[in-house]
Amino acid sequence: MNKIRVLLVDDSVVVRTMLTNVIAADPDMEVAGVAANGRIGLSKIHQTHPDLVVMDLEMPEMSGLEALREIRRLWPLLPVIMFSSLTLRGAAVTLDALELGANDYVTKPARVDSAEQAEQQIKQDLISKIRALCGRKGHSPKSIGLDSCRTPVGSEPRNRAGTLHPHKVDVVAIGTSTGGPNALAALLPVLPADFPVPILIVQHMPPLFTAMLAERLSSKSAIKVTEAVHGDRLKPGHAWIAPGDHHMVVRSSEGATVIELNQEPRENSCRPSVDVLLRSVALTHGAATLAVVMTGMGQDGLLGCEMIHQAGGTIYAQDEATSVVWGMPGFVARSGLAERVLPLDCLGAAITSRVCLKPSWSLPA
Repeated sequence: MNKIRVLLVDDSVVVRTMLTNVIAADPDMEVAGVAANGRIGLSKIHQTHPDLVVMDLEMPEMSGLEALREIRRLWPLLPVIMFSSLTLRGAAVTLDALELGANDYVTKPARVDSAEQAEQQIKQDLISKIRALCGRKGHSPKSIGLDSCRTPVGSEPRNRAGTLHPHKVDVVAIGTSTGGPNALAALLPVLPADFPVPILIVQHMPPLFTAMLAERLSSKSAIKVTEAVHGDRLKPGHAWIAPGDHHMVVRSSEGATVIELNQEPRENSCRPSVDVLLRSVALTHGAATLAVVMTGMGQDGLLGCEMIHQAGGTIYAQDEATSVVWGMPGFVARSGLAERVLPLDCLGAAITSRVCLKPSWSLPA
């Protein structure tokens, strides 16, 4: 099997060396070339034909954003991972890059004591993303017609057999990772201003990034989107995003449902974790939960969806063709837990329809 060829574009010699060491140490990968700025990087793509590009954002002569625009024009399917700093400026520019078509990002090591620790941190964050985006499955996004909105993919919806209508929905819980910011930017603006239930979102992102993402999503949506604060009370027509490096859970308190944040151990190597959120929602809302698992690497959300399913709740998953990485939703879909597996452009309407549905029956006591 051919190795994954990675082009490294960064103006720092030290960073290029660390990235080279990390890539070269993996038996399935090799460095196709290196470049000190975006302009040189574009020429190296022509010369080396890489499978994936890892690119810095701030560079002289041609920045990562400028180079990304050209890459998307000339090589629209070439995977690109941005290498960003864990700062407000880095968060803003990274979100800009994702909107321009970057597939994912990795943050530069912070608070490390040695080059070896820095390389280890890069290895943990970068290698799995390269594998996922280059996937040996040969999958590439396909165009999806609107007819696909009408027929679920995969297992038949559970509510089709023996029931007239499913439970009402009192809360929507969404989990996403790689490709999630753009997916959320496509989903949330579809929801109406009078959306009748609260929305809880886990997007795998570090601190600073989640607050800025919430601001951007809120500016584009009819509903209010904010980064969650410990003690927030759930209310209809409002979406909360779990802050980076904090798990988000909900608890019943004095007749209301409130958000609690914690820094308990990571689950699925993630904090925030989708599983953590879904477990808590299953306990507070049970069958009145609609869980939505969207594009993302790994299987965070699978165990939580099992609890939602056991409680009688509803589960939707994003389909493979419109997911940047069909890891998280793929595990849920293949498990048979998802009542519907839908393309991104159908999810918003499907969620709204399901939430606004008035059940004509109730379970026996």
